[in-house]
Amino acid sequence: MLITIEDDTDVLLELLWVREAWGLNPGGVDLPPLLTTPPSPLPSSADPPAEVAKWREAWPAIWNACIHHAGLIRDSAAFERLRGTAGGSEEREQILQELFGPSWRGTFGDDALTGHYAAWAEARFEAQSRRRLRSLEEDPERASLDALIPAWRAGLNKIVSIPCHGSYTRIIGTHTLLVTEETRDNPRTYSDALALFR
Repeated sequence: MLITIEDDTDVLLELLWVREAWGLNPGGVDLPPLLTTPPSPLPSSADPPAEVAKWREAWPAIWNACIHHAGLIRDSAAFERLRGTAGGSEEREQILQELFGPSWRGTFGDDALTGHYAAWAEARFEAQSRRRLRSLEEDPERASLDALIPAWRAGLNKIVSIPCHGSYTRIIGTHTLLVTEETRDNPRTYSDALALFR
């Protein structure tokens, strides 16, 4: 049994940070809850760019496109195909897009991702490094093994977790489950989430 755990998907972390740091509060249904570790408020001298209204409007569509891409199982042959393409070619660009998918930066550039994002991401990386030092008994997948096995048999290959409050569980592809870290850290709620994958 092989299950891939993605708990630091950059494109999703950037989206979640931008939403809260800039106070976007986008409208829409089925959007994720707020971050468990919110970004520090941007300095009052950081006037919001004129694009904030566009950012707010576009955020749900970019989120949905990014989680759709996160739900895909990567084609290992894509890297081989990439090596055989010429730099700057249309074919190379298409393969890169297939590999990396949509992103906030791909749509809007780096304007919203200030130095405050880098500091938040670094603090998150350090916290994640400590989380990964769990004992085997504390491993979420081991603690929920009775629910994981049937989900794997039903086709689950990948679990994507996001650092958000509460429960937000979605099947995001034929082989992928999206959960919050809070869900994954609690054997009961994680087992309930895994049971959805049947």
